Amino acid sequence: MNSDFHGLPTRSLANQHLRVDYLAEAGPRLVRLYLAGSEVNLLAEAPDMSWETPFGEFRLYGGHRLWHAPEAFPRTYLPDSEGLVIDEFEGGVRLRQPTERASGIQKSIELRLEPDRPALVVQHSLHNVGLWPVELAPWALTQVALGGVAVLPQQAPVPSTYLPTRQLTLWSYTQLRDERLRLDDDLVLVDGQVGEQPCKVGYFNHAGWMGYLLGDVFLVKRFTPQPNLPHPDMGCNCEVYVWNRFLEVETLGPLTELEPGAAIVHVETWELHHVPGVKPTIDGVRGLVQTLGLA
Repeated sequence: MNSDFHGLPTRSLANQHLRVDYLAEAGPRLVRLYLAGSEVNLLAEAPDMSWETPFGEFRLYGGHRLWHAPEAFPRTYLPDSEGLVIDEFEGGVRLRQPTERASGIQKSIELRLEPDRPALVVQHSLHNVGLWPVELAPWALTQVALGGVAVLPQQAPVPSTYLPTRQLTLWSYTQLRDERLRLDDDLVLVDGQVGEQPCKVGYFNHAGWMGYLLGDVFLVKRFTPQPNLPHPDMGCNCEVYVWNRFLEVETLGPLTELEPGAAIVHVETWELHHVPGVKPTIDGVRGLVQTLGLA
């Protein structure tokens, strides 16, 4: 199905369980996500947000995108507003960006719908088309609409009571007294609410999932933790950022010295659960996690 996103052409991938819309010319960018029977877009929409860079205007759009960490300006913010190549196949689509001239990296996202449940496999690929090795980590960022709560599980192996098992990485602008940040022993919640300044936290997530509860829909992003490999941002494979337009639920792969001609792949599986009546409290979310068998 073809439609538009604030005047930009889009295409859709859909079945009886869910629908995802992606930009048809820019990106790769996923801009809308619906559970079947719902008219609520889980993804944030920010078509008006942009920054000037030495390489042109970078447009945020909102929704889901692929970057390579660690974050740096202007390398991370290279424009991706034209030249997208779309390869459609049965049950899925592959979105390929032209090679970034400044970095030599080509990004692609492949989507595959699961036929028997509301789930979507999102495969992110970074291909080094340049002439020299590049150290990077694949970084999958999903901007979701405000009004919900991000869920970060704190399960971790306990090899010894003498050694630490968990971490919480803080950015310079993050304040521990920020009311959007709620800490407990087994869960960290980040409220998707407007604030005077941004809040971002990260950590190494051993559980292999993170979630966002918005109304009666719970979005779960699953991935494979790789604890024996180095990760960016003081060892983070999972991060949440919130300010005044959106909340981001982000996963990261390991730092890799990507040789010319080589590629790295980072896979997420998105699950959408209809969960009416769940309260966005620590106890309410804890009960939801247990009901879904995520604990």
